[in-house]
Amino acid sequence: MPLFRKAQFFTTVAHLRDLPPESVAEVAFAGRSNAGKSSAINTLADHTRLAFVSKTPGRTQHLNYFQLAAGKFLVDLPGYGYAKAPEEVRDAWEGLIGPYLEGRMPLKGVVLIMDSRHPLTELDVQLIEWFAPTGKPIHILLTKADKLTRQQQAQTLRDVRAALAELGEQCSVQLFSSLKKTGIEVAEGVLGKWLDLAPAVAPAAPAKRVLAPGEKRNPELAARLAARKAAKRTSGAKEKAPGKGGTGG
Repeated sequence: MPLFRKAQFFTTVAHLRDLPPESVAEVAFAGRSNAGKSSAINTLADHTRLAFVSKTPGRTQHLNYFQLAAGKFLVDLPGYGYAKAPEEVRDAWEGLIGPYLEGRMPLKGVVLIMDSRHPLTELDVQLIEWFAPTGKPIHILLTKADKLTRQQQAQTLRDVRAALAELGEQCSVQLFSSLKKTGIEVAEGVLGKWLDLAPAVAPAAPAKRVLAPGEKRNPELAARLAARKAAKRTSGAKEKAPGKGGTGG
């Protein structure tokens, strides 16, 4: 039986004061709009309509709690990166999601959803760098892996691991496909361990690694990270939550 099959909708939270006090452990799902977050949640829960995609991208601004067991929850965060989202919605993202990720004690880690065809966008990197100081783990699901060939899957995984090695040791990453139902057991192993519901499966490999002789990183990812480092050195500005890019369901 899938680890999260018993997941049931629990509550929707619009304000920090409404966060469930009975929670002892929770895992948050974050990611850009249209990266496949809702599909990933539904696949892990073996449920076709547990998590819904917003009918109006960029408007969702609530946290949806799904109970897995007594005091243990999966939390679906609003998607980010939808440029047409109203300014007040983007501000609400920062006002709610930012403090939640920074200070929520029961939060054990973040599952970051990325489209495997477009991994580590600027906002993805921003979220990783912004959340890293909490010291809590980040597990990345490279979704829609079925749209890549096996060779492309392997190369994408290598590229992302190499890039993540510069962002933090607490990151792990895997391929995932809701359509083909692949990557479920690995994800269950990671999330189950965080929630103390772990099945006996091997965890995903950590992102930290050393490039083999002659191996090259994805030039687009490398250039993006290098430019970001240079900008941080010159500006010295404090990073903000990626809500300024907008939100989505």
